[in-house]
Amino acid sequence: MQAVIKTGGKQYSVNKGDVIDVELLAGNPGDVVEFKEVLLVADEGVTTIGSPVVDNAVVKAKILGTKKGEKLIVFKFRRRKDFRKKTGHRQKFTSVEITEISK
Repeated sequence: MQAVIKTGGKQYSVNKGDVIDVELLAGNPGDVVEFKEVLLVADEGVTTIGSPVVDNAVVKAKILGTKKGEKLIVFKFRRRKDFRKKTGHRQKFTSVEITEISK
């Protein structure tokens, strides 16, 4: 069984047992999270496409932990004006393991 879910402004194609990194979610490791924005569910040749979401479809996942992405450097400058500004950013992610897909 395969599904396409939407979380954190992004779409993910998932199967049961997959481990994915999504935008930071509230919760502790071991907690169960439900994704209710399921856009597509495919099960043994039968595909259900939502408009915009599939009714009564839920993808359950277990939180494994949080981590940070790689550092991004933001450098701004104005030529000939002696203006330079350097900042950095590290995005936080939550690792989840897909445990159940139901429709």
